[in-house]
Amino acid sequence: MGNTDSFCGRKRFPSKETSNSSVGNNSSHDGIKTIEAVKSCSFSRKSDLCIRIITWNMNGKVSYEDLVELVGKDRKFDLLVVGVQEAPKTNVAQLLQTASSPTHVLLGKAKLQSIQLFLFGPKNSQPLVKELKAESQSVGGCGGLIGRKKGAVAIRINYDDFKIVFISCHLSAHAYKVDQRNEELRRISNSLLSKDKRTHDLIVWLGDLNYRIQDVSNRPARSLIQNHLQSVLVSKDQLLQEAERGEIFKGYYEGTLGFKPTYKYNVGSSNYDTSHKVRVPAWTDRILYKIQDTKNIQTTLYSYDSIDQVNGSDHKPVKADLCLKWINS
Repeated sequence: MGNTDSFCGRKRFPSKETSNSSVGNNSSHDGIKTIEAVKSCSFSRKSDLCIRIITWNMNGKVSYEDLVELVGKDRKFDLLVVGVQEAPKTNVAQLLQTASSPTHVLLGKAKLQSIQLFLFGPKNSQPLVKELKAESQSVGGCGGLIGRKKGAVAIRINYDDFKIVFISCHLSAHAYKVDQRNEELRRISNSLLSKDKRTHDLIVWLGDLNYRIQDVSNRPARSLIQNHLQSVLVSKDQLLQEAERGEIFKGYYEGTLGFKPTYKYNVGSSNYDTSHKVRVPAWTDRILYKIQDTKNIQTTLYSYDSIDQVNGSDHKPVKADLCLKWINS
């Protein structure tokens, strides 16, 4: 079995066959479903799988201390998923493995230049892995220069009869490139999801999606954040706006954006950008998920937050703790 000290434990049941899904247009779409993260798991200790998901744009640099902070001391999860963008040439997988030991081991990884995805499981959990496959899809970006590559990597896994696909992406930057980001998401989805006839119990998207704050200038945005009123900016978030229009992420869930925008910071601090660019803060870094078989799988979002104490990049990492439970045998 998995980590016996997981959030709620787990009891295995046969997986269910579900219909496939993708990110794309749908006239009946009503936007991403925003849910509040709970403070404690409500599942029985005999009936779930718990996953910690982390995304971080590393800005081309890494320190072991930041990765230790990223993984955290609380290891009460089964799977640990870490997606990074603008990763340096350093062996990030090896550093993460050292930071995750002695509780977890690397089960799989996917890489597209600086876009990387790592999946860790509890020690001795390899027998629970019935399938694992890594894939990637490029969408261009400055000729594919390191640090500028855009696209996505994916890991598919059948873990203890849960069939899951994790997709970590880095989309085009700048506020005006909304349509381009939408098209990149559709292309990635078409490559990694729509053409795949296999079924999945859970689909998770994470990464630097690069959607910005629409029609709000720098000074009022920063004033709201400074006064802990960043919730006022949520309605101006391009990602939520595009989902509401039916362009992307049909049927997906995301936790409430209760944390401060994760971009752009002065490196080495928790102060927003003071360079000549003076970027408007934005929630560029996101984690979204979709349960394919809602009649048979129940989910609880345990947390959704930024990791503000990590200062090695101009982005703050974001983490989510997600617990799954089979409802029917």
